[in-house]
Amino acid sequence: MSLKVYNTLGRKKVEFSPLRKGRVGMYVCGVTVYDYCHIGHARSVLVFDMIYRYLKAKGYKVIYVRNFTDIDDKIINRANQEGVDFREVSERFIGAFYEDMDALGVERPDVEPKATEHIKEMIEMVRGLVDRGHAYTVDGDVYFDVMSFSDYGKLSGRSLEEMKAGARIEVGEKKRNPLDFALWKASKSGEPAWESPWGLGRPGWHIECSAMSMKYLGETLDIHGGGLDLIFPHHENEIAQSEAYTGKPFCLYWIHNGFVSVEGEKMSKSLGNVLLIRKMVKEYHPEALRLFLLSTHYRSPIDFSRKGLEEAKGAMNRLYRTLEAIEEVGVSKEDPISEEGKEVAARLKEKREAFFAAMDDDFNSALALAKVFEGAREMNRFLKESGESYEEKARVAGVFMELVGPVKGVFGILRVTPQNWFKGIKELPMSVEEIERLIQERQEARRVKDWARADSIRDELKAKGIVLEDKPKGTIWRLA
Repeated sequence: MSLKVYNTLGRKKVEFSPLRKGRVGMYVCGVTVYDYCHIGHARSVLVFDMIYRYLKAKGYKVIYVRNFTDIDDKIINRANQEGVDFREVSERFIGAFYEDMDALGVERPDVEPKATEHIKEMIEMVRGLVDRGHAYTVDGDVYFDVMSFSDYGKLSGRSLEEMKAGARIEVGEKKRNPLDFALWKASKSGEPAWESPWGLGRPGWHIECSAMSMKYLGETLDIHGGGLDLIFPHHENEIAQSEAYTGKPFCLYWIHNGFVSVEGEKMSKSLGNVLLIRKMVKEYHPEALRLFLLSTHYRSPIDFSRKGLEEAKGAMNRLYRTLEAIEEVGVSKEDPISEEGKEVAARLKEKREAFFAAMDDDFNSALALAKVFEGAREMNRFLKESGESYEEKARVAGVFMELVGPVKGVFGILRVTPQNWFKGIKELPMSVEEIERLIQERQEARRVKDWARADSIRDELKAKGIVLEDKPKGTIWRLA
């Protein structure tokens, strides 16, 4: 089945066909580094991490570019408040960004350009737009002339009248049209500035992404992504300035992820409901966070709730329980022999095919994950209820692991052993060493038939929320 994606440009699902066969150039707007990242940032990063992983799983050679906006009014304001250089602020929060995303198991893009390292390319592009009659200068500022680009509004689907109604001219701006936007800003006293043909200044936000994306991916990108809030004006402006500069289509497929609300309300500092990633990963296992944020289709909104996270954690528990049970029987690459084994294996193979069919249908992670959980239930029933031998169960388990493999690779979950998962999903009431010591003591008590002491240890651990399970290969423990 061929991959289909929903293209915001055109508002319909279309077959994915990159510019160069087998190769994909993908650019995603990164964060402005002036503060710590919240759960909304996490969703966008995880969505495109999933897309990046899946494209590679499909056999594409992908060049993934995600930028850092490291010069911006918010960065400058924070630096002024703290009395430090703006670079100190941006570098601090770039480091914090990596800490957060590494905790979530996000793969690093192939290229991560910083705006301040590409001023030369931005100046060159602005100069080209001025020379082509698409931009004009006023007292050191350079503005893009929206009326010079006839297709303005084609991404957002807004009319010029509608866009003008929401536009305004800020104090000190001298643009001709409220819709015109800054390509280059003349420097103000005390602000960071670079030399340019129009005097000291710094780039506008929109020109940064156009210049950086085209440097690493060429004049036409295959995929450009970001949150829904970027469609207008950021991505609309990127199209206008890029296509006016090159005369070529800027991007073939525009992909945008939906918003995240918190308990039914918009996330905002004024409401006090901003959920920082670094705090959430201390309360919940990063894999549970990943599952929660990827178990809804990327274009749909997500309402973030503790209940939803607990359900995600429970779902991860079930998957790891299946893997834990499989460890008892082992995994074989041989085909099932019994009729029952063959039937279960056939259904598991159907789940695997359905997994890829769902992902090929506009990265439908919700449906793909549903097939994985159906497969886990199928596998669990066979392991618990079937009278087949360990050898036959191992053969069926081998088929199930063929379904699990892509899940690990595409969704970035199931990365730890079942034992480490259950030990790490919440704070332990005692050290692992103490738990293991008590288990050894209990085993010794059972060996010498001191059943009272063995039961006492089991009850002591159970009271602390630690459940023991005696298996043929030894005793394992988990959190209740």
